[in-house]
Amino acid sequence: MNKIIKYVIADLLRSRTILVYTAVLLVLSFSVFSMEDNADKGVVSLLNIVLFVVPLVSIIFSTVYLYNSAEFMELLVSQPLRRNVIWMSIFIGLAGAVSLAFAVGVGIPVIFYAATASGLILVLCGCALSLIFVSVALWAAVRIRDKAKGIGLAILLWLYFALLFDALVLFLLFQFSDYPIENGMVALSLLNPIDISRILILLQIDISALMGYTGAIFRSFFGTGGGVALTIAVLILWSAVPLWFSLRFFKRKDL
Repeated sequence: MNKIIKYVIADLLRSRTILVYTAVLLVLSFSVFSMEDNADKGVVSLLNIVLFVVPLVSIIFSTVYLYNSAEFMELLVSQPLRRNVIWMSIFIGLAGAVSLAFAVGVGIPVIFYAATASGLILVLCGCALSLIFVSVALWAAVRIRDKAKGIGLAILLWLYFALLFDALVLFLLFQFSDYPIENGMVALSLLNPIDISRILILLQIDISALMGYTGAIFRSFFGTGGGVALTIAVLILWSAVPLWFSLRFFKRKDL
């Protein structure tokens, strides 16, 4: 297992896509922080980059890599190796490389400019989103044999989590504006890892104070020890559940 992980990580770290991804994040992060006079303002400016770019790159890059590595996986399956070992090794290698690229690209500027709780949460949430969307990519790629359709599904999933989900939430807010549905919004936000990350980061900067009553509801839940523990558990589930379904399908799949 360790040999497969080392091979996948070494192969990915030589990838031009990963190198460009790291360099772009590094340049953007240093540029954003150098233009802001306050560390928290820099974190807020980086927030949208983390919430949109990181999931997009993680899911698309991982999906393309899996399709391009089909022959490599066939070779591994032909060896006396258990399929769950092969699949978990590929996941760990992919997730490790993508998370490392993000940690270098955003983590280093954060250390220099925003070594605060908000900066730390930004980096941790970015790494968590990398793991989650690599896991989702594995599920999409193993379910669909055709490469074009698989990449299309990956893009649709990203669009749903990054844009369509928030549009749905806004629609519900407008439709039920006469009812006290703030607690329901808290539960609904747990259905989207991007929203969870956004809330955790904004609460560290205390922008929730500008959100009025709704912000107070979010702070009363996510700001408590129990709320944080539940949030961490939900993020772990978002990473583990798609991976588990993809592993089940891979073990039965005829390559």
